Amino acid sequence: MPPRPQPTARQVRLGAELRKLREASGLRAREAAALLGSNSVQMSHIESGIAGVSEERVRRLAAHYGCTDEGLLSALVAMATERTRGWWDEYRDLLPQQFLDLAELEHHATYRWDVDFLHVPGLLQTEGYAMALFSYVNPEFPKCDVERWVEHRMRRRVIIERPGPIRYETVIHEGALRIRVGDRAAARTQLARVLKLSEADHVTVRVIPFDLDDFAGAGSAMVYAGGPVPKLDTVVRDGPNGPVFIDAEAQLGRYRTLFRRVEAASLGPERSRDLILRMTKEL
Repeated sequence: MPPRPQPTARQVRLGAELRKLREASGLRAREAAALLGSNSVQMSHIESGIAGVSEERVRRLAAHYGCTDEGLLSALVAMATERTRGWWDEYRDLLPQQFLDLAELEHHATYRWDVDFLHVPGLLQTEGYAMALFSYVNPEFPKCDVERWVEHRMRRRVIIERPGPIRYETVIHEGALRIRVGDRAAARTQLARVLKLSEADHVTVRVIPFDLDDFAGAGSAMVYAGGPVPKLDTVVRDGPNGPVFIDAEAQLGRYRTLFRRVEAASLGPERSRDLILRMTKEL
């Protein structure tokens, strides 16, 4: 297979997971390459996501690596063999690669957790809210570019709006809900959307109120996307140049714990809805 000029985050993740299995087995890259009748350069390309890998090769490598986790192996095979082009491919060369990677990650997620302190989470945003946000953050961008970013964000909402949606849990600080990113009418519309979605069976919205004592977790904002097996979970955090993807197992465990701590500090779903309803009436 010819080298990929720009592998996606999912392709890079597959290579990284194969590398982890190899390193855990104690084999060197050239030794693993020999098992495939290949060379260390080709193995490097596979493990960096630059080159694709067939199901037969994934299974052969996993057998030599001593991988007995059938769930993980099946997930890796799916990552290696899937050829479906998603809706996000329409934005290739129009938006930064990280944003396409985020949409692809969400498409394959089995559940999602969000924690946000400054803004309403993207999956809950209205078009007006997203437009005001992108326009403010990127005032130098042409209007057509801003509209494209907003359109992409609105299409990402499909994972919680489609038939058979994923399970979605979010913890939002009261401050994020009260900040008027747009005008008063836009703020009211945004709160109404959050309130409506919070009533769906697959969505849980919790709010951290202003008057909560002893809360120092405001630096815990994140997106946590569940994979087909826990080892393939992914955390996404904002970086200076866009989303940053985190998949180290120790880090994943840390963020799982952080989410549960923030969740425990928040109001329950019913009290959160009552607070959001009260804020809506105040506008």
